[in-house]
Amino acid sequence: MFSGRLWNIFIDSFPKMFIRGLTVTIPLTAIAFSLAMVIAVIVALVQFANIKVLKQLCRFYIWIFRGTPLIVQLFIVFFGLMNVGLVLEPFLAAVIVFALNEGAYGAETVRASLESVPSGQLEAGQCAGLSYLQTIFRIVLPQAMRTAFPSLFNALISMLKDTSLAATITVTEMFKVSQQIVARTYEPLLLYLEVGLIYLIFSTVLTKLQSIGEKKLSYYGRKEG
Repeated sequence: MFSGRLWNIFIDSFPKMFIRGLTVTIPLTAIAFSLAMVIAVIVALVQFANIKVLKQLCRFYIWIFRGTPLIVQLFIVFFGLMNVGLVLEPFLAAVIVFALNEGAYGAETVRASLESVPSGQLEAGQCAGLSYLQTIFRIVLPQAMRTAFPSLFNALISMLKDTSLAATITVTEMFKVSQQIVARTYEPLLLYLEVGLIYLIFSTVLTKLQSIGEKKLSYYGRKEG
């Protein structure tokens, strides 16, 4: 059982980490993931359209970011770019890296979803007088994103947890705060369990939102069908 000292540390540290999670970890996740989805859709559409030169550039980007560790990417952007005179704020560097990293994974998810849409949908849209882009954005892409939704939302939950790596480039998110408190109290087991609990709370909320979103998409899919 916890001693009085441990309870005091737990009660004192919980709001500090939780508030930092709300003000830094969640915004970092939301901004980076939003940018990642923009990147993912653009890269997926370029590949789907089979624009040869651009497709090769997209494949190269995906190869690089899927083939190297996230923490290495963080160090290159934050510490490495300093050597060439480009100094980025820690939060901005983290946003850039997380967005580019998740954009590469998301692009493959969206591409596969685009390819799963029957080709007749594209042909039908063009026969109805829609341009290629109109058909893509009004007919094909909405269906693809519905298919991709569970995988993309899982990626969002994963990114939320991966933001703990931002502590390595001095972003003071909630894991960094837990490290600072550990350095002061010498109670790593308690505090790392505590920050893990907060990540679990955030992840559980996102999982619930995912379930609601999937039910609504399923309902609209049956309605349209």
